[in-house]
Amino acid sequence: MKNQDINIRDPFVIVVEGKYYMYGTRASNFGQGTGGFDVYVSTDLENWSEPKAVFNSQKHNMNTHVNWAPEVHFYKGSYYMLATFTKPNGLRGTYILKCDTPDGEFVPHSDGAVTPLKWECLDGTLHFENGKVYCVFCHEHTQILDGTICRIELSDDLSHAISEPVELFAASSFLKREATDKDHNVTDGPYLYRKTDGKLLMIWSTCYNGYRQCIATSDNGSVCGNWSHLPTLFDDDGGHGMLFKDLEGNLRLTLHCPNISLQEHPVFFDVEETETSLIIK
Repeated sequence: MKNQDINIRDPFVIVVEGKYYMYGTRASNFGQGTGGFDVYVSTDLENWSEPKAVFNSQKHNMNTHVNWAPEVHFYKGSYYMLATFTKPNGLRGTYILKCDTPDGEFVPHSDGAVTPLKWECLDGTLHFENGKVYCVFCHEHTQILDGTICRIELSDDLSHAISEPVELFAASSFLKREATDKDHNVTDGPYLYRKTDGKLLMIWSTCYNGYRQCIATSDNGSVCGNWSHLPTLFDDDGGHGMLFKDLEGNLRLTLHCPNISLQEHPVFFDVEETETSLIIK
């Protein structure tokens, strides 16, 4: 399969033993009731295997509504998948799944959602800093109008949160407009990246005047710092991206584009660091 043949949203890539493993949201009906997630395997980011199912949400009674944004991290000898599902109370939240291999069957690991019970949340990502593990996630505009990105500290075994959530920034700090019942301010898809000089960046997405890939920076190199916004990384109807090093050690960005139902597919860009930010080559 070629990239243009793969219909997923929110692509996420890890590199394991000379191969690329790509996960994403099954794009049918914007990832609602799709029954789980797949992995695609490649050696060149252009030619991919057929999809292999790696999580069956129906089997675990987690297919009640959304199956969104799987991302996988290697941690303490296992692979952990963070993904968004609908909680029993009808609100969305980030759950953590686990598997011994990147292409095996993931099973539920966390004690329910690691994001706050009474919040509508999505798109949790992991961040490791000073011996602590954080989940950085979005508090949804669907509940609070002006969407935010927050952090919460997790237990060492990634089973539950051990702190209260802390807001990092609101979408309005970038969009410079008030959120209303008619026009919400959206945040989605945070992903953190530490530059070679130690500066901490976050890419995230919003969809005012088109879907776009944004960048924020911490003033002290910590997820606990003060965040400010940098010029947009990509503004041509694509987003919910992530960054990884390819087999040659080059920095790559993947995101889905266009942001049109059943037309989404993963695209890849070469990216380079600047003194303060990132740019697409």
